[in-house]
Amino acid sequence: MSAVATGTRGVTSAPWFTSLVTVVLLVAMLGIGGSVYPGFLSLQVIFNLLIDNAFLLVIAVGMGFVILAGGIDLSVGSVLALSTMISAWLLQHAHWPPAAVIALVLLLGACFGGAMGAIIHLFKLQPFIVTLAGMFLARGLCYLISVESITIDDPLFTAMSQTQVPILDGFLSPGAIIALVVLLVAIWLAHFTAFGRAVYAVGGNEQSAAMMGLNVGRTKVLVYALSGFCAALGGVLFAFYMLSGYGLHGQGTELDAIAAVVIGGTLLTGGYGYIAGALSGVLVLGAIQTLIAFDGTLSSWWTKIVIGALLFVFCVVQRVMGGRAKQ
Repeated sequence: MSAVATGTRGVTSAPWFTSLVTVVLLVAMLGIGGSVYPGFLSLQVIFNLLIDNAFLLVIAVGMGFVILAGGIDLSVGSVLALSTMISAWLLQHAHWPPAAVIALVLLLGACFGGAMGAIIHLFKLQPFIVTLAGMFLARGLCYLISVESITIDDPLFTAMSQTQVPILDGFLSPGAIIALVVLLVAIWLAHFTAFGRAVYAVGGNEQSAAMMGLNVGRTKVLVYALSGFCAALGGVLFAFYMLSGYGLHGQGTELDAIAAVVIGGTLLTGGYGYIAGALSGVLVLGAIQTLIAFDGTLSSWWTKIVIGALLFVFCVVQRVMGGRAKQ
């Protein structure tokens, strides 16, 4: 019995355990939906989970790096909105070429995130406070540009919104494909580069990482710059999806991204988890929304209720099981 108990404890404390639980939960949700609602398991419905949540997947990837490094970024939803506003204004009023607009928005997002990372490190401030200030700043800047929604009719953005890339018996949008490419690059970055190893080391124990000779400050700045870049890219994908810029876009997205990362198996305390878990976390959130939409009798607020309950359960699971690996 002791050997069984030891083996069980070893499995439940493994870094991949909570990620495995998420995948099992996703499969169970899809199975239940398929048995209750005809057509739920069609390939296109599954693809729609990615199409509708491509922007969230990109943001969750950036958030995953921040949380792995032991931080948090509450500004990503506002940076998304600001990115849509800057893109819409430059395209519709300044008549910039779309490639230049996208490049500028991504650069600004990375600089915004990097600046927050530098402030956090240099002044030894809590990431929660600094990124909360960044959230208010970015959201306020949206309304300096315009208090109204700005419609985007640029041909490139319209084409990206309407293009369907055939895959098997369904299709994906260009935004979904971009999100999957970002995820693959992020997985490589996290698990096969010195930067990824530094992120895990800093999140595991910042003091030990510094004693090992790692440049903690540079790692923090790069992590938040990456999060800002992903938030800006998420904003570009959201502009493709909505064909508009608006200061109210992305409200609550930062909380959805945190929920997706935690449900995907990453500990909020840092240093423990997988970037790939962001995909399963986002798909779980999307599956919840789709199940409620297929039901047709439940209010959309049930989505938040279910996500909140699920997040609570995963935090408990992480603390009781996954947290053992950090003891």
